[in-house]
Amino acid sequence: MGRDISDPHSQSPALTVGQRIRIARQRRGMSQEVLAGLMGKSPSWVRAVESGSRQSDLRLSILLHLADALQIENLSDLTGSQSVGLRMFTGPGHPALVEVRAAINAAPLLNSSEGQVHPLGVLRSRLDAAWRTRHASPDHRTALGRILPGLLRDVQCAVSTYPGGDRRRANALLAEVYGLVQMYVAYQPAQDLLWRVADRALLAAQESEDPLAIGCAVWFLTQAHRDTGDFDAARDINEQGIATLKPQLDSAGVDLLAMWGALHFELAFTAARLGAEGDAWRHWTAADRVAERLPPTYYNPVTSFSRVIMSAHAVTVAVELSKGAESARQSNNAEAFPIPSKPRRGRHLIEVARAHHLQRNHDAVLGTLQLAHQTASETIRYNGFARRMVWELVDSGPSRLQGQVRELAVQIGLMA
Repeated sequence: MGRDISDPHSQSPALTVGQRIRIARQRRGMSQEVLAGLMGKSPSWVRAVESGSRQSDLRLSILLHLADALQIENLSDLTGSQSVGLRMFTGPGHPALVEVRAAINAAPLLNSSEGQVHPLGVLRSRLDAAWRTRHASPDHRTALGRILPGLLRDVQCAVSTYPGGDRRRANALLAEVYGLVQMYVAYQPAQDLLWRVADRALLAAQESEDPLAIGCAVWFLTQAHRDTGDFDAARDINEQGIATLKPQLDSAGVDLLAMWGALHFELAFTAARLGAEGDAWRHWTAADRVAERLPPTYYNPVTSFSRVIMSAHAVTVAVELSKGAESARQSNNAEAFPIPSKPRRGRHLIEVARAHHLQRNHDAVLGTLQLAHQTASETIRYNGFARRMVWELVDSGPSRLQGQVRELAVQIGLMA
């Protein structure tokens, strides 16, 4: 049986680019008039593109703009092509990816004879140090690439060695390590690894019987589903995670409360991706109310959930809803947001650049992306949205910006 033509991720060669655009638009519940407004075109232009009579208009910069308007991360979902030319928008493979992959593949086979058994307190301290390293490093993937293989091996060894309650606690550590691995693998050409670690994290969390570990695993799995366009699965697992944590809230510590808030924001993020504006802001408000219950200086190392992150989250919601004016308003004073994590701050600046992109403010897009590169070079290097915005500026941006744009393109690996 062939794949359903209503699936915007269908790779069937029978679909034209225009048909793929129409399917993606309809899946978001977007009219031709709305898409035309986002593109700065007329509704008749959208109709002509979808019918296939304006194929010559679909140069790379237009396809990139369409991908942003339709909230599509993988350009091949519009073109149907898996050519090397499109790989530039998914990010390169990190040099340590081979070693991390080997550690992931070997982990289930480990036993106590294949590594030194460390006390759980020592492993907890190493994991905490790994999170601190990630947040402090502009080249956080390089830093994690040195840490993750050994940490994963040693925590898996603890799971294989310790009995009873200690094994459950080791599984909670393992679920969190897999989350850190998912952050390393994300946006690299390694989707098989991402799903492997996301699934293993949930299994380890369930074995741990620890509500916080389960919430953490659900948070990561929700993102994996959403980033591949399976919004129903993302919402379902997200809601199951919230239901699992709810009975624990009366006696919840600050970390479990923060996880509760983080899961509410993930519902907002998914709703925004679907264009459900009312639901998106309702869930954002629920998350913000949780954030207000946290200590002012609290910052969760796994999810970044905190009081300070809610302003950045508001920018994300507005951008995902393709609300140019609102996203610009939410982005005011973005440089002043005191986000303590360099990669998370870099990601926020990319979201601000997307807000400027919706307004077609080329100077602000470039300036914000340059700041993102200064803040966290490996965040922008592996972010598909950032790479597409840079390439669009290279392809069709103002001539007066070309020198700076091409310099940034070289820095993030788009051009030699």
